[in-house]
Parts: sequence; C-alpha cells; structure tokens
Amino acid sequence: MLVHELVLQGQQQDIAFYHPQKLTYGELRQQIDQYRNYFYASGIRANENIGLFSRNSVEYVCIYMALISLGAVVVPVNFQLTEHETAYIIQDARIKRLVTMSPLALELSLKQHAYHQPVTQFIIPEIQRQITTRVYAPAPEPAHPLDPHHDCTIIYTSGTTGKPKGAILSHENLTSNAQAFGQILPIDHQDNVLCVLPMYHCFAWTCAVLNPLLKGAGITVLETFSPKETAATIKKQQVTVMYGVPPIYSLLSRLDQPADLSSIRFFVSGGASLPEKVAKQFEEVYGTGITEGYGLSEASPVVTFNLPEKRKYGSIGKALPGISVKIIKENGKTADTGQIGELITKGPHVMKGYLNLPEQTAQAIRQGWLYTGDIAYQDEDGYFFIVDRLKDLIISNGENIYPREIEELLYTYPGIIEAAVIGVPDKLRGQAVRAYIVMKEGILLDKKAVKEFLKTRLAAYKIPRDFVVVTALPKTPTGKLLKRALRQESTE
Repeated sequence: MLVHELVLQGQQQDIAFYHPQKLTYGELRQQIDQYRNYFYASGIRANENIGLFSRNSVEYVCIYMALISLGAVVVPVNFQLTEHETAYIIQDARIKRLVTMSPLALELSLKQHAYHQPVTQFIIPEIQRQITTRVYAPAPEPAHPLDPHHDCTIIYTSGTTGKPKGAILSHENLTSNAQAFGQILPIDHQDNVLCVLPMYHCFAWTCAVLNPLLKGAGITVLETFSPKETAATIKKQQVTVMYGVPPIYSLLSRLDQPADLSSIRFFVSGGASLPEKVAKQFEEVYGTGITEGYGLSEASPVVTFNLPEKRKYGSIGKALPGISVKIIKENGKTADTGQIGELITKGPHVMKGYLNLPEQTAQAIRQGWLYTGDIAYQDEDGYFFIVDRLKDLIISNGENIYPREIEELLYTYPGIIEAAVIGVPDKLRGQAVRAYIVMKEGILLDKKAVKEFLKTRLAAYKIPRDFVVVTALPKTPTGKLLKRALRQESTE
C-alpha cells in the first residue's frame, strides 16, 4: 500500500477531521486532488525532494498526500528551526521547492551553506486562493508507477548529537508501521484521535495521522500544545485517543481537570522515556493509565508498545507484530533474559538509509538490523525496558553508570519536577556525575538532603557530585531532552 492510498480507507461520509474544521473523507479526497493538480501544473514531478515548512493543519495533510501521489518526496522541516538550520536541510536534501505558510528569508543562510540553487517558495494561503478560484487539469499518474519501496519522505533527526541526519523512509516503511501499530491499539472509524504533537515528527505523523486514516477514524488537529486549550478541545470534540510526550502528561497532571479528559480511552506516550512518577501521578489524577511505546525516526518510528490490557510501568512494551527486536551484548551475541545490551530491530519498518551518508548508514544498519544506540533489557514476559542511551553512559573510575536509574530516583524526591543526569570531565575519575534539577516554584533544593536520600538507594559511585538547579531543561520541540546542550554547557 502507498501512503496516500490511506485516505481511501474511510467511508465517503465518515468524518476525517473534526477540528479545526469538520471534513469528511470524501471532502478530504477532493481537496487532495485539487492540491495535486495544482502542484503538477506547477511542474512538480516524481523523485523531487519538496520541503514542507508549516505548523499542524488539515492543509499540511492534504499537501503532503498530494505531493507523494505525484511521486515526489516530502521533506518535513521543523518550523521552530532558525533560518540557518532550515537552510542546512534545504542544502543537504537539495531542495528546489519549499511549501511554507509564509515566506522565509533564506538567501543569506543558503549562501553560507554554499547552496546556490534557486529555491521557489509556494505560500500555502496563496495556493489555497489559486485552487479555489481556478480549475486545474487533472494530473496524470507518474510516468513510472509507484511501488511501496519508492521513497516517500526524508525525516531529519532532531540533531541531539550534532547535525541532523535525513532518514529516508519508503511508502512501505510508513504503511507497514501504521498497520503493525494498528494491530496492537484497537481503534476504529468511531474514534477521534488528537494530533497535537508536530506533524513534521515521525511519531505524530505515523501514529496520530496515518494510523487513524488507515482505520477510517477522525482526527482533531491542534497547532501546538497548551494545557488549558488542549484540555478544552479534548472535552469539546470528545477526543478518544491522545498521543503525547512525558512533559505534556506532566503538565496535564498539574492542570488536574479529570472531567475534561474523561472521553479518552487511550493515552499514549512516546518520543522520550516516561518517568514512572509522571505515569503514576497522571493515572491518580485521571483514572486512566498511559500506555508507553518506543521508537525512533529511523524505524518509521514505532518498534515496541505496551499491550493496552497489560501495561508495565517503566517498560516500553513488546515488539510490534512483524517486527524483530533483540538485545545484543558487546560481543555481538544475543543477551539472556535480564541482561543489558543494545536494542536492535529488523523488519519492514527500518529506514532505507541516511541521505548522503553511506558510512553512517552502514554503521546504523548491519545485515538488515537497525542498531538503535539504546541500552535495554528484556524480562521473562517479553517486555523491553530502556536503561539509557548508549551515548549517555557515564564511565567513572571504570564503573558504568546509567543516568536514567538516577533520574528515576530524583523524580521521586519531593519538590523535584524534572531531572537530567550527565557525565562531566573529571581528571581523577575520567567522568563525574552531575545532576540538573528543576524544582517546583517556591521550593529550594536541599542538596545535602538529596544526597542522603540517594545514599540509601544507590551505590556511592553513582551519586552525583554536584547538583545544578535550573528553571528549565533544554528539549527538542517533541519533548526529547537535549543532554548534548547540557554537556556543552558543562565544558564552557
């Protein structure tokens, strides 16, 4: 199946979008055709990389589907990036056409990246005016019929470890992942799925857009997350399925309005590890637990997911149907139950590779297995647990220290809202442990008391040598913690 064919799954009169405007599947298909005809008349053809720079909207979905139906490859761009960062992606993906909500001043930044190709900007409000005032000739099918292995999109990673890399995903990558995920999370045409996470991110696109379309369900779109607005929209639109990241669920817990979210059957968390304290607090407030999954852009993105009927706190769940997952030790052998190692995965969800980066591709994908860089273990029931990122491992005096173990304990300490633990250079030990802490408003951190609290729960070498109180931790737009930024700060 091709990604744009997912819009054919819903019945003509069923609701495809509830908010910000109500649109049936029949009307959605009609709008996609209008955009498709416009883009073809504008010269867009198969295999061309087209940038898409916009906040969440129904138009975003229509434009994306129209472009890929022509055989073009969509490159979603994070609308929060600076012009310099946006120009890097345009240069790297060799983009000559960019669809954007408003004009971007990119000339200087493109020159700085030595990209001298002209970039034509298609402004969405102007496109809308054109397609409503003029009838364009129907666009023909691509000269060479598309197949599931055709490139569909290039998702640029968040760049937590340096310059972002473009993960090339095929139609098969995305549709197979939506289908596999749909076998675990039971939704149907009566559901109303909230898409508040940014559509440029693979988690939101596959789970909150493609999966509902596959099931003929409806979607409620919000441009961005605001606790009060989100809760009010959920109540008004009677949303039944919500996808979020841990900071969103933490903020909703503090909002404490269970009546507003009572229509939701499934709360799903991804994008970053869900602290057990956040999960339990949310369930205490709203009476419904959060179901956690795990994935990465290179895997389209979902790899594992908790069974809704049997969730385990702290676990990322089991492998999706049709997906292989295992833990390997440093020697390359499969780890036994309970043993820690790197999580790797294999299946139709694994990306085709990184754009323009053959060496990094060969390092990430070996004999069909995607090496995730995440340290994990599997329990006797087949559930996986993330221990930490391989690159976040701290080695102090030859001892391996996993920051997440310390962070989970810090979250349980009264007054601490968020915590991040990193290794900082230390001449004596190689690395020393440092904790960055966000406190509740009006509460001061007693560092001595925190150390005493940790002493009864951790080996001495794992206890942070210093604690840095900050007002906020650096994060990506999808809620993923930017430990790279903390490490850079610690060396300045």
